[in-house]
Amino acid sequence: MSYQAFYQESISDPSAFWEKEASLVDWHKPFDQVHDGSRSPFEQWFVGGKINLCHNAVDRHLATRPDQTAVVWVSTEVDQEETYTYRELHTEVQAMAAILQNMGVKKGDRVLIYMPMIPQAAFAMLACLRLGAIHTVVFGGFASGSLATRIDDSAPKVIISADAGSRGGRHIPYKPLVDAAIEQATHQPDKVLLVDRGLVDMDLMTDRDVIYGPEREKHLDTAVECEWVDASHPSYILYTSGTTGTPKGVQRDTGGYTVALASSMQRIYLAKPGDTMFTTSDIGWVVGHSYIVYGPLIGGVTTIMYEGLPTRPDPAIWWRLVERFKVNSMFSAPTAIRLLKKEAPDAARKFDLGSLHAFFLAGEPLDETTAAWAQEALGVPVIDNYWQTESGWPILTLPTGVGPIPSRLGSAGLAVYGYNIKLFDEETGAEVTEPGQKGVVTIASPLPPGFMQTVWQDDQRFIDTYWSSIPNTSVYNTSDWGIRDADGYYTILGRTDDVINVAGHRLGTREIEASLATHSNIAEAAVVGVADSVRGQTPVAFVTLRDGNTQTELLQQELQSLIARQLGAVARPSAIYPVNALPKTRSGKVLRRALQAVAEGRETGDMSTLEDPAAIEEIKGLF
Repeated sequence: MSYQAFYQESISDPSAFWEKEASLVDWHKPFDQVHDGSRSPFEQWFVGGKINLCHNAVDRHLATRPDQTAVVWVSTEVDQEETYTYRELHTEVQAMAAILQNMGVKKGDRVLIYMPMIPQAAFAMLACLRLGAIHTVVFGGFASGSLATRIDDSAPKVIISADAGSRGGRHIPYKPLVDAAIEQATHQPDKVLLVDRGLVDMDLMTDRDVIYGPEREKHLDTAVECEWVDASHPSYILYTSGTTGTPKGVQRDTGGYTVALASSMQRIYLAKPGDTMFTTSDIGWVVGHSYIVYGPLIGGVTTIMYEGLPTRPDPAIWWRLVERFKVNSMFSAPTAIRLLKKEAPDAARKFDLGSLHAFFLAGEPLDETTAAWAQEALGVPVIDNYWQTESGWPILTLPTGVGPIPSRLGSAGLAVYGYNIKLFDEETGAEVTEPGQKGVVTIASPLPPGFMQTVWQDDQRFIDTYWSSIPNTSVYNTSDWGIRDADGYYTILGRTDDVINVAGHRLGTREIEASLATHSNIAEAAVVGVADSVRGQTPVAFVTLRDGNTQTELLQQELQSLIARQLGAVARPSAIYPVNALPKTRSGKVLRRALQAVAEGRETGDMSTLEDPAAIEEIKGLF
């Protein structure tokens, strides 16, 4: 079957299509109905079915591949490696589940995971789903303020963390960040479970903090059965930047997500049981959830968890791992590839990469130059895939596991099966059908299995954020501009909102502005995303100072430290410019598009609505 026929079947008869795909996973109780769209856009998939994601990722492989390696952990930060077979993974996950059970965690409870890239992070995620608990993983680089907001929103019974993470050889203590976040939060967890890596000392609270090692020994032989849950039961919450500055908790189901990942491993990522997949992301991001932990394990694949930088101990480390572990599918971000192209353009050629089927890139727009270089350097197809935290798996790519599809460098690919993608004019609500015409990328209902169910505890925000912005129609708005050519290939042009993409990390510019505004010397702040050759985009800030204050080097340091403390180091602007006034329209709206254009060396376009032309002229003088 051609891909076009395969895709069309998924759109014209989604129930029949997804019923077949659902056979890729184990069901404790078969579903009664494939799809219920009676409350659309709150779709329900595999209604009446009982399932457990942990069973599908671990237990079901014990009969056929118990001694196959499931997880390979490599850390160039602490020079350690560990491997776990599926049998050993089963033991570790049961022990973690028993620890959580002993702490009172049960079906429906939330567990917040704030951990570095270590095997225990994966054990924790799987253990939560084994119990029917809902995990929320927070990236280990997030500051206490950001962590506190997620604690209050998800109200976890237990927090799982570690003494420290490590980056570039520098240990980053996590325990003080967790303690500060709990102190700031209104909700108080019952327990904090800590993995002691021996990197830094920890001050423990005897009535709350529990060390993982001794508990693991105590529960290592404890059997914990899987809790079979409804297909619609939430599997996890994952927070993503919001345009209001308040993070959104993306809520994912269990049955639809399990099926989508099982399908995508074969049809998109070309991974079959027994293969090895190396995804260079972090468990704090959706890519880490879907294609470091769950997708590969559901597919019976060996997954590589990597703690470290792409350039440490040298820029050849990734290619060394591909050769050594005979990696079949590799997944990374354009930022990392641009960095490796700059640091060591010939490194990949020194290694045997013959095991690789393809190299996948996502997280930010992939430019044609970077794609071409990577394809030539690696000697395998480089396949872009476009998706979001909200979708959980690709929206656009080349599903070559279905059949041959010609690639087009610079394009994000074709609509993935299950996604009925349409382009719309944001102002008029008219559908854009002409090839090459710019429009907002949207998805018509029903959203496919694996997509977010709603915003955690806020259905109205789900509607308001995603379904209400295109006039005269109700479609899911990705908030990305795109164009489609005559053959159905899409190119993503950038965001329509104030969320920027910094090295694959989604950041809300309003969040950074709000952080700057908390400094007593700052009157106003405007932050824009500016194109960066390595990171994709970087935040640049423009600030006005309160009366009587002058810009000093000390103030710059204070502002950068403030943002790092409140939002994390990744949110620090590459530059902060003091100005006399921000360029505003007569209605008082800051012209951020003009600020971005000046910072990128482009023409500002129509300035007829500008209240004070001197404001933009001053900013032009800074560049």
